[in-house]
Formats: sequence, C-alpha cells, structure tokens
Amino acid sequence: MLRRTFVAAGLALALAAPPAGAQDLVKLKAGMVSSIDQIGLPIAVERGFFEKHGLEVEIARPYATGVDALNALQAGETQVVQVGVPMIGAVLRGMDLVALGNFSGKADAAGADATMAVVASEASGIKPGDPATLKGKKIATSFGTINHLYILALLERAGLTPNDVTLVNTPPPDMTVALLSKGVDAFSAWDPWPIVALRDVPGTVQVIRGGNVISYLGYNVANRDWVAKNGPTVEKFLAALSEADQWMRKNPKRAAAVATRWVPGLKLEVAEAAMEFNVQQTDRRLSANNYAALHAAEERLHRLGFLKATFDVNKHMEPKHILKVMADHPELFADLPPIPEAAQIKPGWTYKP
Repeated sequence: MLRRTFVAAGLALALAAPPAGAQDLVKLKAGMVSSIDQIGLPIAVERGFFEKHGLEVEIARPYATGVDALNALQAGETQVVQVGVPMIGAVLRGMDLVALGNFSGKADAAGADATMAVVASEASGIKPGDPATLKGKKIATSFGTINHLYILALLERAGLTPNDVTLVNTPPPDMTVALLSKGVDAFSAWDPWPIVALRDVPGTVQVIRGGNVISYLGYNVANRDWVAKNGPTVEKFLAALSEADQWMRKNPKRAAAVATRWVPGLKLEVAEAAMEFNVQQTDRRLSANNYAALHAAEERLHRLGFLKATFDVNKHMEPKHILKVMADHPELFADLPPIPEAAQIKPGWTYKP
C-alpha cells in the first residue's frame, strides 16, 4: 500500500504553531477516501495542526470507498478512518466500531447532502430536475456507501423503487468512464466525480445536487478497544481536525489546492467548484442530528431489504471526546451555527428515535 507521510518539518510547520518536541509526538495511522469532503485530514497534516497538538499522523493513500477504508482498519493498516454508510454493514458483520466525530455533515441541522449529486447522459432521456425520469435506467453507484443511500432515497422521493432501475456497483473514480462509454445512463456520487463528469464527459447533465434528500453520514471511526485505551490521543486528533476544518471553511480555494494533491487526477478548477459545496457541511461536532442520520440510514436500508438487521446507534457512537474538544476549544467552532438546545448532547442523554 502506497502511503504519504509528511514529517514535522519544513513549510507545513512554518505555517503552524511550534510543535511539541519530535520525541513527544504520538504516532497515528489514519485512512481516508478519495473525495473532497475528506480533505480535512490531509489539511491537518500539511498545515502542521497534528504536530501542534502532539501527533505525528501518517495517512494511507486515499481508498476508493469507505468499504475499502474499513477493510484496511480491520487489517490493522490504520487506527482510525473516515467513513459513513459502510460503518453500518461493518458493525452488523461484527466489527465493534464507534463514531467519534463528523468529517462531513451538520450538527446544527437534520438535512445535509450538498456534496452529493446525480448526473446523467442527456441522450438517456433523463431530465434535469426530474428524478422520476430515472425509471428504467442503468445507474452507477457504490453499494453500501453514501452514494447508494443517496440514490435509494432519491428514488423513494420520486415515487420509484430500486426495482424500477438497474443499479450497477461501481467505484466512484470509474463512474465518469462508465458514463462516457455508455455503460450506464447516470451515476450517483460524492464530489468531485459529478463535477468531473459535467466538465469532461460531453452531453452530461445534472439531475439533482443535494436537496436534503438524506442526512449525510460522515464519521471518524475506530475500533472501540483502541478508543478506550487512547482517549487523550483521540481528543488531540479531533482537535487538530477541527482546526483544519475551520481553516478550510475560511480558505476554500487554498483547501481546494490541498485536495489536488490527495485525490488522484483532480484538477484545481474542479476542486474549487467542489469545495464550495464541501464547506457547507464541514462540521466535526456531534449532536442528536448525527445520531438521527445514522438511525435513518440503517432504517431505510433495512426497510428496502439491503440489511437483514439494525443496531442501536447509541452503542456505536462515542461523543465524549469531541464534546471535550468543543468545551476546551470553542473558538474552533465559533464560525458555525450553534447547535439547537434540543439537539445538544448533555450528561445522561440518550438518542430516542
């Protein structure tokens, strides 16, 4: 597995606060997926935020999907990864995972899917703004990921069922090729792939972008045993990521430039266009809204027959570390809307659907 490591030296550190002594840095291996909404992780590396908080973080080369990232976590290649919907299947298969914070989503609101879109070939007859015209079409998606959840929810909103279309399991980086070769009529994906298709595949139209079709799932996830033994490290990790998120919200174009170094083949103009949507849901905090997002996702997948069982979301989210970061570093979240009191996680709180 190819890896990129940024050592605590050089330009990255010149742009950040002085790090702890090299001998004091706690080493950590983290995994990410090849998408714009995961860029907070490499920003924290490149800008020296991890070193500032006492960590030396090595990032695995971006995986195609969260399923691949979780396989790496299970194999011991990483200690923490950024995934959403694939966490559900992994838990049901026996992985004892806990979500620690958001890499993408919203703590202050229920709906969040600005980084998602469905694009189609104009020749397919699928019409922009009319998801009902997806009926009978062949649609690429990535099974068991947020791409899959998004298209399933969109079909339901349009009065369709999964049986009304043909879903083709496709890694996001291959979707533009599938559309170009007419192997599919449309695809559902996270950024930057919809934007890439609209720019690079002739005759591509956008069927829908976002629309609060789903509540986004995008969590920092780790094995429960590791989290229980490494609480201070988890808090340093989340604090550094929260600082990176705020920097990204304030510097979207510079953040887009970072993305071009981590998403293979990503052009700067595409990254800048995608970053406009990404910063709308860059919020590391956890609230009742994020519990509800996980519950709603597994409920939909179960109801549609993609899951044989569900689990209690309270047992697989561990908010105490991000809550401590929120309490200790309120300045890192000062530019975000406040979390409504009814959605705040307080002592003794339990999520009830």
